[in-house]
Amino acid sequence: MVAERRSVGVEEEFLLVDPGDGAARAIAATVLRLDGASARTEPQDGSGLEAELHAEQLETGTEPCVDLDELAAELGRTRAHAAEAADAVGAAVAALGTYPLAIDATAFPKDRNLRVLERFALTGREQLTCGCHVHVGVADDEEAVAALDRIRPWLPPLLALSVNSPFWAGEDSGYASFRSQVWSRWPSAGPYGLFGSAAGYRRVTAAMLATETLVDDGMLYFDARVSQRHPTLEFRIADVCHDRADAVLVAALARGLVDTAVREWRAGRGPDPVRVEELRLHTWRAARSGSSGELVDPTTGRPAPAAAVVERLVEHVGAALEESGDLARVRELLGAVSARGTGADRQRSVFAETGDLRAVIKDATVGR
Repeated sequence: MVAERRSVGVEEEFLLVDPGDGAARAIAATVLRLDGASARTEPQDGSGLEAELHAEQLETGTEPCVDLDELAAELGRTRAHAAEAADAVGAAVAALGTYPLAIDATAFPKDRNLRVLERFALTGREQLTCGCHVHVGVADDEEAVAALDRIRPWLPPLLALSVNSPFWAGEDSGYASFRSQVWSRWPSAGPYGLFGSAAGYRRVTAAMLATETLVDDGMLYFDARVSQRHPTLEFRIADVCHDRADAVLVAALARGLVDTAVREWRAGRGPDPVRVEELRLHTWRAARSGSSGELVDPTTGRPAPAAAVVERLVEHVGAALEESGDLARVRELLGAVSARGTGADRQRSVFAETGDLRAVIKDATVGR
């Protein structure tokens, strides 16, 4: 008997590129206008195409799903939609966490974007990065914050499974996810402390906004947060995935984490008190080596082979995955990424074969 399952949806950010030479194309406004989408800078309804900070990007969003096959089909639909919309203006979309070549990105022409770039200067100008955001349905803010407090130690393994951004400004960064390093420059980004309650979450975020450092609440860039627009908990730590199957895997594990965390909360089990300073190191290790090196095991606080830490994660959420009917699918998806490697592995393999970062970009174009 499959238990009632929480909804899950995925937002993916893509780069707009020339299908011939991989050059970045600052044409998001044209794509959106011809597609009939409104050129918003933040998703409104969880589906369709959206603008991002820079004109070389598009964001997609699936409808909420409960079944993983349904989610995979939705990701196929949204990726195809983005590819078709770009193709209509002679461009393509690439599933890359960073643009591999040196570039001066172009702001998408919205007042908010211009305010962000004026305030954050080089930090904003260099944010041509693409992530994968997973939304998991929650009953209310109290449940969301209870889960937020309890998922913290398990977020770095999600990054390790999704890494897809080794190249930056024309060279190998040495990181499997350099996107996460660039993203961490935002003053509000990364791991977060314990909130304790929905009221505690509101106090912290209100205090952050009161400093008048952030442009608005959309810049609360925690690795996971309470969504401002949907009744969801939003996971923001992952790179956009090279393969949509990896996005399904991240989404399944995210839902399992929320289910597990809520059960712990209802049973009166408190969150792990691990400090933010430690979590930053856990995240850094995940960004550096992805799933091919060592990660920090949340159960011990010590390094262990990435495969062992991922297995710890599956064990942690195993009961929830079993009840939702997702355990076998998760193990299948983990086996697939283990066999073929992550997006970062793929990018490095293509570069090793060709010596050409433009070939890396072309290889990552959706629907190639």
